Amino acid sequence: MESKRPSRRLQAVALALLGIGTLTIALALVGGGGAPRPQARQAPSNTAAALLPDLVQVTPRDVGVHPEGRRTVLGFASAVENYGDGPLLVYGSRSAGESDMRAMQLVERSDGSRTDGPRSGRIRFTRGRHNHWHYLKFDRFELRRASDYARVRPDQKTGFCLGDRYDTHRSFRTKPRVAELHGQCRPDERGALAVGQGISVGYGDDYPAYLEGQSIDITGLQPGKYVLVHRVNSDQRLRETDYSNNASSVLLELQWPEDGTGRARLKRLKKCFGQEVCGA
Repeated sequence: MESKRPSRRLQAVALALLGIGTLTIALALVGGGGAPRPQARQAPSNTAAALLPDLVQVTPRDVGVHPEGRRTVLGFASAVENYGDGPLLVYGSRSAGESDMRAMQLVERSDGSRTDGPRSGRIRFTRGRHNHWHYLKFDRFELRRASDYARVRPDQKTGFCLGDRYDTHRSFRTKPRVAELHGQCRPDERGALAVGQGISVGYGDDYPAYLEGQSIDITGLQPGKYVLVHRVNSDQRLRETDYSNNASSVLLELQWPEDGTGRARLKRLKKCFGQEVCGA
């Protein structure tokens, strides 16, 4: 369940919004239940450094095949971790007449100020098992043929609700002692006008295999070797310290029973952390 007490990071997002005069959105970001006290927004100094996140794509895990009716799907778990200098903070807002929220990145600076980045995509309410607001196209999945790296199947992911889901157990100078971003992306609140989400330094956000969108339909795919690629921030709309570690992959071999019946077999041949091309 979502905590009734807003995290400090989400309060920071709200206060930044207060600084640009968006009181209603700011209160919505921290979920109501007591408005944060308005504070003057500090102007950044000329020497203040931007504390950017570094989004690291974890190698696809728990990869397997599973029948779903007449279809066969390739399932996998995914995870993204933050090894940067500052948190990833994304907030979305919309007017009452809009269906999607406009997403924007908030960047913390070394002097304690915060700056708004450019628009960084859209956030959409997703019905189903989640029934909350999803940040679209944050992490993308695709299956490519190993021989020529041609894409054979895209993903069907509906988006992500980002948060500090687990501790990476890595040490970073700006890592908070405990997880600070616990938001559940306004569950069951289809009428929400704003939402905040993100990943703190030293923490990760993960999704298990076969959860909504955590699979690719491979029905009718020819047997052979394929590369499953996971790529975060593929359009580089989010500012980061390093884009070279945004993709990881695994090399797979797909086999079907010779008689055309029965379950597909999958061999995991190689893991390639930090690489989108995973050759034999």
